[in-house]
Amino acid sequence: MDQTAPLALHHQRARGRAELGLLAAPGSARIAHLYQSSPLRVLFPDADPDEPKQAALVNVAGGLAGGDRLEAALTLGADARFTVTTPAAEKVYRSLGPVTEISSSLVLADRATAEWLPQETILFDGARLARRLEISLAPDAKLLAAEMLVLGRAARSETFTRGMLRDRWCIRRDGRRLWVDALHLDPGAIPHRFTLDGAGALATLVLAMPDAAAHRDLARDLAAGGAGLLAPGLLVARWLGEAGQVRAALAAAIMALRAQALGLPARLPRLWRT
Repeated sequence: MDQTAPLALHHQRARGRAELGLLAAPGSARIAHLYQSSPLRVLFPDADPDEPKQAALVNVAGGLAGGDRLEAALTLGADARFTVTTPAAEKVYRSLGPVTEISSSLVLADRATAEWLPQETILFDGARLARRLEISLAPDAKLLAAEMLVLGRAARSETFTRGMLRDRWCIRRDGRRLWVDALHLDPGAIPHRFTLDGAGALATLVLAMPDAAAHRDLARDLAAGGAGLLAPGLLVARWLGEAGQVRAALAAAIMALRAQALGLPARLPRLWRT
């Protein structure tokens, strides 16, 4: 054996997981199950008095590199009300080859109401991300969910010219598949007029509830026509454009729809505002 041959590098990889189970409590929810492993942590910031209980998913590593994996699972019991957010944008750094994975699952029981409102995920140039969101709803559960991606560090005028993105949503209601949406993006497709047309950011917002159709006109106004009822009880809105404009438009839609559809205050979660 050649003792002078260089040793192969083995980079330390993050494998974080958080599980949160909640049961109904007066006006909100109480914790029935909590599991967390570094670098993913669940914190419970004080919510405004007229808001449901909130959790913040925190990546204490400060960002994600190639080969890192985060998994989050939320289970909401009957009649429970809850909001999940993040304290800041998630950063996905340039990869040396391996894919960064983010997987989330939401399970909502009868008459549960949840908001899934993480702040944006920023893909550094050269990042390789596979992200998946699996949602299972009882027939009369309500969900407002949003995800936003920024392609490159906009504040540094960086664009996403190398790397890969795979993003997948799957929503089931009462065990039956309601909607599946998958995006596989290579940077070369970003300038194409039939894909992102050079947009620096994209966002998706979903309102899933039995009477979602009643809020279609509001969603279309907020998304400049980029919204529609894609299945019974499922309203989807989308935005493409410059990162600051997309975030502002998404924030306005969250505030308006949580007030009109969920009967909550027309404001963002506190962590979005601090």
